[in-house]
Amino acid sequence: MKVQRHPQKRQRQLSRKWTPTCQNKTAYAFLAPSLLGLLVFVLLPFADVIRRSFFQAVGGLFVGMDNYRQVLENGAFRQALGNTVRFLCICLPLLLALSFVAAVFLNSITGFARVLRAGFLLPMAIPVASVVVFWKLLFDQNGAVNQMLEMLHLTGQDWMNTGYAFWILVGSYLWKNMGYDIVLWIAALLAIPEEQYEAARVSGAGAFQCFRYITLPQMKGSIFLIGVLSFVNAFRVFREAYLIAGDYPHESIYMLQHLFNNWFTKLDIQKMSAAAVLMAIAVSVILVLVEWWNERQESSE
Repeated sequence: MKVQRHPQKRQRQLSRKWTPTCQNKTAYAFLAPSLLGLLVFVLLPFADVIRRSFFQAVGGLFVGMDNYRQVLENGAFRQALGNTVRFLCICLPLLLALSFVAAVFLNSITGFARVLRAGFLLPMAIPVASVVVFWKLLFDQNGAVNQMLEMLHLTGQDWMNTGYAFWILVGSYLWKNMGYDIVLWIAALLAIPEEQYEAARVSGAGAFQCFRYITLPQMKGSIFLIGVLSFVNAFRVFREAYLIAGDYPHESIYMLQHLFNNWFTKLDIQKMSAAAVLMAIAVSVILVLVEWWNERQESSE
């Protein structure tokens, strides 16, 4: 007969085993409404989109990968995809770099820091329609920019119908979203203990050494979060481009969202479904690779 010598120890072990399970059940109970909503309003509709991408919209005939082939061979899709990739590759590095520099500057000053922060956050509070009116007043054929050029005896142009439209859209995106990223960077900077800077200054380190050896290394974890949020927000620039130039803007700012909107109005559901699946796969692969790189960097430290 085996005698249990440490009943209290055994009881503590059982409590440690069962407590996380109870906590998990409680957490899942609170998450159940959100998970149910995600299932009903996101996952199930997207599963139906995947199904529709293999069928014709009219007649329901199974066509296999034919819809995907038509999308990849479509000239408008290639142009929209190229413009979207170009926009992301230019705007994301610029936004992250400029917002980080601005956040470091705002975090280092004390006098007018609150006023300057409010100034950077002001574009977020302005409705998109008002932003569009502002850009039209500046860059329209009879806008303020052309009027100033006429005062200098220079020839103006319709800026939104030329290649400059792309850079105007880039400037609009940076101006609209810098404040949001600045807030995130400042939150990450404030999480660094002040004692580390004080110890470095006592050791004779200057401002540049503190920035290089204390601030930058501890920003690696924030780059992933801020980069992903900025990547998601970059797709919202369609609103500005659509309100400024309509369904068919200049070819340099014809984005994937324009293409989806035009296919939807034409009820070209099979192409839109196939393109949406391809876009979801591409975005998922990018996010997985970024997450893998982030975990690899954290494990190597």
